[in-house]
Amino acid sequence: MLTIMTSHGDIVVELFEETAPISTKNFMEYVNDGFYAETVFHRVIPNFMIQGGGMTVDMNKKETRAAIKNEAANGEKNLRGTLAMARTGEVDSATCQFFINLKDNSFLDHSGRDYGYAVFARVSAGMDIVDAIAAVDTGTVAGHQDVPLEPVTIVEVRRDED
Repeated sequence: MLTIMTSHGDIVVELFEETAPISTKNFMEYVNDGFYAETVFHRVIPNFMIQGGGMTVDMNKKETRAAIKNEAANGEKNLRGTLAMARTGEVDSATCQFFINLKDNSFLDHSGRDYGYAVFARVSAGMDIVDAIAAVDTGTVAGHQDVPLEPVTIVEVRRDED
């Protein structure tokens, strides 16, 4: 279990280490390095998802590790409350950014149409915080759309003691 501590409250997350070993290992490397501290949820689209983990408050991208293999074919689905790796149009392009699904987004699942987005975790507590983040006012900031007008900061991501 992990806790994503945000400026809006805490989100507790359960990792899918067995079905998404590459994605969870990658995510934990960033967590262990303290990478996510002072990043923001920079893309918030109500009734779709909230995305964060790679941009600073001033909308600059943080330096990342190499991209990882996409595990979207792992059988996990983009259901409400799941976390998936964000990527570009390139299938194996995910690095540090992730998103939390606000609803079931089956069109993001692995399929013949598109390789899909790898689900690697789920929110086990704090979905009310996720929904509160999804309700913030957004606009265009530094050329990026759907950005919270008041930054929603990730203060820290930490592994909870078992």
